[in-house]
Amino acid sequence: MKKPNRVLPIIAAIAIQMCLGIAYVWSLFQTGIAESIFHGDNAAASLTFSLLLFLLAVGSIIGGKLASKYSTRKVVIAGGIVLAVGFLLASFVTSEAPWMLWLSYGVLGGLGMGFTYSTTIACAQKWYPERKGLVTGLIVSALGFGGVVFTPILEALIANFGGVAMGEQPTFRVLSVIFIVVCTIGGIFMKNPPESIAGAATQDTSANAVQAVPDLLPREVLRKKEFYIMAFAFMMACMGGLMMIGFAKPIAVAKGLAEVAMVGVLVISLCNSMGRLFWGTVSDRIGRKKTIIILLIGSGCMSLLVSAASGYWIFVLIGFIGFFYGGFLSNFPSLTADLFGAKHMATNYGMVLMGFGFGAVIASYIAGYFKNLASQNIDLMFPAFIIAAACAAVGVLLMLTLKVKPKN
Repeated sequence: MKKPNRVLPIIAAIAIQMCLGIAYVWSLFQTGIAESIFHGDNAAASLTFSLLLFLLAVGSIIGGKLASKYSTRKVVIAGGIVLAVGFLLASFVTSEAPWMLWLSYGVLGGLGMGFTYSTTIACAQKWYPERKGLVTGLIVSALGFGGVVFTPILEALIANFGGVAMGEQPTFRVLSVIFIVVCTIGGIFMKNPPESIAGAATQDTSANAVQAVPDLLPREVLRKKEFYIMAFAFMMACMGGLMMIGFAKPIAVAKGLAEVAMVGVLVISLCNSMGRLFWGTVSDRIGRKKTIIILLIGSGCMSLLVSAASGYWIFVLIGFIGFFYGGFLSNFPSLTADLFGAKHMATNYGMVLMGFGFGAVIASYIAGYFKNLASQNIDLMFPAFIIAAACAAVGVLLMLTLKVKPKN
């Protein structure tokens, strides 16, 4: 019998996740969209980004269920279509009906991303059950790296289509074409492995070796206290990273670095990507719980330094925040599979991701609110990052209560 190719699904997942990385360059659109559609209201504009992330969590749950019933391939392709339609419709929104951007870019875009996001991660984990941390880190690091690849492209497109407050929406149309092409071609190669691989009993000697757990159904996961600890900890963990991701460019501009502000977006995207792979690998050695606690402490400390950073040091700080943030996105999926099994991981992780979704809405609103206050003095935005640091501290306390049973 011909041995199945384990590489092609991983390559396809990487390509798809790179496209989804466009979500992490929202700060390129923030200023222009706030000006052209929301009459300068940064909080209202950033709600578009937070809605996309919240609906990504909802879409992950729906996509996971559909993938179990139909196939990963069909769900990924359908997700690409929904995502493309959302961005296409967003390109025609006017300031007379700004809420349409929330529905198109936010709701449809988020649902489409959700369909493809957790299903590709779950599929990749099944192909390499013995290296969940490494594979998850590799797949989701592609999402972060997508921000690096697309940042200069999007900057050029925005400039080509008329510049800030004019070029953002025509750029959405270009992105809609990219989404549908990549998700359709990549989706063709997304399929679950044969049982000989997915159900293989591997000799796990890593720090994540736990008692064999059954593949829990979503309704069974909802009865586990570990689920609520993880979801709430995820909500607390993402605050600082999402605040910086949404406002990296405006913050760099306010710090007097307008001519090189795009560097902030590149730095946070690159460090976000590196953090996903690095911390995913680390977690295979020291355990998910310890890794997440380290990430929470690092993220909280970096958030407290935002106001103090001046000049090019702000880029260093942005990099560290992105590096720690990326680790959360590679560790929570793996921890979900460790505790609740791999079979229904796409749906189960989608439920855990709801914590991230709520955190996205809260973080973006807080950051947007204080950015409005800080229109003349960026230091007035500092309270937002104090809140992020406090949330990280709460996350540490939550993770300390999470019990992971060692393998017998």
